[in-house]
Amino acid sequence: MESAIRCVGVIVKPHQPEAVGTICQLAAWLTERGIKLVGTPRIERDEVERQTGCVIEILEPDELAASVDLVVVLGGDGTMIAAAWMLGDREVPVLGVNFGTLGYLAEFRPEEMIPTLASIVAGRTYCLDRRVMLTAEICRGEERLPGNHVLNDVVISKSALARIIEMETHLNGLFVNTFRADGLIVSTPTGSTAYNLSAGGPVVYPSMNAVVVTPICPHTLSNRPLVVPDDSVIEITLRTPQEEVAVTLDGQIGFPLEVGDRVRITKSHTTFNLLQPANRNYFEVLRSKLRWGR
Repeated sequence: MESAIRCVGVIVKPHQPEAVGTICQLAAWLTERGIKLVGTPRIERDEVERQTGCVIEILEPDELAASVDLVVVLGGDGTMIAAAWMLGDREVPVLGVNFGTLGYLAEFRPEEMIPTLASIVAGRTYCLDRRVMLTAEICRGEERLPGNHVLNDVVISKSALARIIEMETHLNGLFVNTFRADGLIVSTPTGSTAYNLSAGGPVVYPSMNAVVVTPICPHTLSNRPLVVPDDSVIEITLRTPQEEVAVTLDGQIGFPLEVGDRVRITKSHTTFNLLQPANRNYFEVLRSKLRWGR
């Protein structure tokens, strides 16, 4: 059965000159099969076209997201997060090609890219890992800022000079606790190996329907991370006045918070759809990244 893929987008980590050769390979392979290749303004289009004679159409991120049937990301996990933000509500397959050490998200090696694409274009079955995302809204009185999709985590934290902050936390309308800490992390399973892990939170298997709430350096040592269902409505209210506090989403954007502001976190209706290598598993990634047994 022939694949329905007619347009492929390529997203590249900034300042990644070694990716040019891979883009050339990708452009030539797709052009031979009549598949259109589009990229963002960061692509070295002139160099690729000089080496291959293939045309790459340059689109703005929102245009690219609306046009593609599949995305190839060349970089690392940070570039994968940027790709998740770029795609927004589009649930297209994403193939992450890692140019450094094995990534949590970008798992394919450069030499595995073309064989994987060949399998997909031929219509053969492939493994797709649908990662849970969150939606975070900031409420100030009656005003509510538009929600943003989050792949890794929502982090509420103080500035370097601020005192311990108090964050009143509710789950599905039920009072949980007023955390007194340097901050609070609400993490997806995907983000459990990021800031959450550094703050003492657990590693959560990617397919688990769970979210982790982890205090950062809590004043009370008995305040431990909580693992809750991913369909929970989590609402965090800042109770400390006159301190510099901000909420950051996936480390991509941040908003300053004022006393009484509420951060409302729910499960997103959108998933981030990762293509998975057939020759690796999540525990291999953990062993490599966390150096288990070494």
